[in-house]
Amino acid sequence: MNFNDDFSQRATNFADTAIWQPSPLPGVERRLLDRVGDEVARATSVVRYAPGSRFDAHTHGGGEEILVLEGVFSDETGDHPAGTYLRNPPGTRHAPFSEPGCVLLVKLWQFAADDLTPLRINTLAEPWRQGLVPGLTVMPLHEHDGVSTALVRWAPNTQFN
Repeated sequence: MNFNDDFSQRATNFADTAIWQPSPLPGVERRLLDRVGDEVARATSVVRYAPGSRFDAHTHGGGEEILVLEGVFSDETGDHPAGTYLRNPPGTRHAPFSEPGCVLLVKLWQFAADDLTPLRINTLAEPWRQGLVPGLTVMPLHEHDGVSTALVRWAPNTQFN
């Protein structure tokens, strides 16, 4: 299944009309933002774990990025509260779960094969830097082979071309 897969085109998704779709396991649902492929795919999704839900142990062949938006996401590396940024490099295996429930932004299969740096960053405890544009602040998260990942905060009414 492909969804919003033409990255040269602008795509808009509205949370109040987006549909939660079931994942292969009960209690875990997702809202697709983009997807290229079937169940194992290059994808960006908002994922919701109901309280007490879990996913079977699995390996991420193309890596996985997670930003915990709400609740607490857990796996073998620990409990990760809202604001945590996680990078699970290609080949990483885990069995994720959430006792209280959580909402995540998840990106799959978007790593270079040699990007093998795992990360766990509490973005609520890290410093932000003033961006190049007034009203923007930036938190660099990761860089590999010329590709940079960062969080960017936009102050109200900020404009950037």
